[in-house]
Amino acid sequence: MSMTMTQKILAAHAGLEKVEAGQLILVNLDRVLGNDITSPVAIREFNRIGATKVYDKEKVTMVMDHFAPNKDIKAAIQCKMCRDFCGEHEVVNFFDVGRMGIEHALLPEKGLVVAGDVVIGADSHTCTYGALGAFSTGVGSTDMAVGMATGKAWFKVPSAIKFVLKGKLNPFVSGKDVILHIIGKIGVDGALYKSMEFVGEGVKSLSVFDRLTISNMAIEAGAKNGIFEVDEQTLAYIEERSNRKPVVYKADEDAVYDETYEIDLSTIRSTVAFPHLPENTKTAEEWGEVKIDQVVIGSCTNGYYKDLEEAAKILKGKKIAKHVRAIIIPATQDIYLKAMENGLLKIFIEAGCVVSTPTCGPCLGGHMGILAAGERAVATTNRNFVGRMGDVKSEVYLASPAVAAASAVAGKIADPNEVMKGE
Repeated sequence: MSMTMTQKILAAHAGLEKVEAGQLILVNLDRVLGNDITSPVAIREFNRIGATKVYDKEKVTMVMDHFAPNKDIKAAIQCKMCRDFCGEHEVVNFFDVGRMGIEHALLPEKGLVVAGDVVIGADSHTCTYGALGAFSTGVGSTDMAVGMATGKAWFKVPSAIKFVLKGKLNPFVSGKDVILHIIGKIGVDGALYKSMEFVGEGVKSLSVFDRLTISNMAIEAGAKNGIFEVDEQTLAYIEERSNRKPVVYKADEDAVYDETYEIDLSTIRSTVAFPHLPENTKTAEEWGEVKIDQVVIGSCTNGYYKDLEEAAKILKGKKIAKHVRAIIIPATQDIYLKAMENGLLKIFIEAGCVVSTPTCGPCLGGHMGILAAGERAVATTNRNFVGRMGDVKSEVYLASPAVAAASAVAGKIADPNEVMKGE
């Protein structure tokens, strides 16, 4: 029986020769992930079910990134609970302030996920690791608790949608524009509980970081996971960071897909998702005059060095508009250090930006950039629901780092090509 990439990975981890869409299976896990918001709930459940030890000290991972550095007393208590649990159970991969980063950027960087893995995380954007050819998906804290105790999880095998990519992106267009274009095309429920599988000759023109961004936002189309076909670029990225051997799964030629879309990357333009859904996408000619108050460049979606570098190209020698607050958040300490050593932080600060330690902060309305009623933000984050970044009467516009940087300079949503022309 033919299978997709996702189905092959799940079958292997369930000890089965084949699986089919809709089948319920018990799967062995390569990694269980939690953060400072979701882990305390999982820890309480772990204790409630009578578990006495984690299934594997190397494979359980907790990252303090959402309200860390602690924004208030409650956040401090949450982080302390995680810290104490990981100390008691000798969890190896516990990442705290000064050593942490935004979880979905940190795990690939540390080589903790490789092709062929099955990863669950008590965070919806765990689907990020599909960029490396892994099956990864978000779960609830109860599933995380059981995963920590047993190393197993139940899944209903998803059906799949195939995205055949061709061509290459134009300057100042990135993976963020690709996934916004796709979500605008299929809608926020267009891939509901399905696997979004990305293949085609266009994949090789996308950096691993573009792929991480695209996979990250598969959940915004309702998908169970997003996954890219593994190529030499993927293997080189993994080899540089991990001593584990990746296992490459390729879909059978006659694998069954619910739908197939062909995407010509060369036709994709800078795209912005207007409030209050990621599917509400518009390209430059449709933006109109949208004055903004804040720009956020960072998050698990777009806090990579490549993203900061692209923003710096636009901000170099310029000043952000006087009425705009611009917040730059490198996704990990290593990215922060590289940006500092290569002069990017100097460019940002001279332009009038503030640079933050790695944190999810403003993305979920936590801290480091909350919006008041009536304020608008252009953000490289992944969600723009009502009240996502602050007051329910505020607005979030999702965009690429290039568009965000251009908008910070213009004081309104702006095309990076137009801002660069003005030099």
